[in-house]
Amino acid sequence: MDKHLQLRSYLDAHPAAISKVVEFNAGVDHFFHLDFTAANRQLDLADVTDTDKFAHWINSQLQQHNCRFGIGGYMEHRVIYQRSALFDSFDEPRRLHLGVDIWAPAGTSVFSPLAGKVHSFADNNHFGDYGPTIILEHNLDGLVLYSLYGHLSRQSLESIKVGHAIESGQKIASLGHADENGSWPPHLHFQQMFDLNGMSGDFPGVGKFSEKDLLIANIPDPNLILQIPATTIIA
Repeated sequence: MDKHLQLRSYLDAHPAAISKVVEFNAGVDHFFHLDFTAANRQLDLADVTDTDKFAHWINSQLQQHNCRFGIGGYMEHRVIYQRSALFDSFDEPRRLHLGVDIWAPAGTSVFSPLAGKVHSFADNNHFGDYGPTIILEHNLDGLVLYSLYGHLSRQSLESIKVGHAIESGQKIASLGHADENGSWPPHLHFQQMFDLNGMSGDFPGVGKFSEKDLLIANIPDPNLILQIPATTIIA
């Protein structure tokens, strides 16, 4: 069976096995969809290159729309990656975002939505990178799924160990400040993969647009796990 279908079948059959990635009250809290494509004319390169200006713009959007969180990004062709040479290459720059971002204050708790174990972790300490990163491994009735959590606090890596069992709903980390999370406004990069391609503590969160079909085959839509009600998301 196709792995995407296997994942959907597992989630449909085991709704109680899924927990929230960040704590929110669906009846009270709202998420604002942040658009980082070329269609968003409110941001220019100067804004996103300056982390403080970038953070101010995000916070003002959340306040303006009375939202606790910002959200968005799966397979979004973004312009904001011009801020770092990390995403450039000689043939085609990487601009396709492969996960979902949840924008929230530093210190916000991060939870594992599924039971599993710690696969690996690392501090990817480069401008524009993840900063502290945790990857969990989940076995869903024989389907292996990996989940990645990027832009965490360094404290999140202090007591974690490879192989440790993780329960669904267990707190695993907290969001980091810009000076420790790869120089980004505080947020969580949440992503899943069927195959890590031999990587450990890191996996690309941004890919080439020309490889979109190949990337989708390995990287399912994180919204399947997040299960944030559409009624809470403001576009």
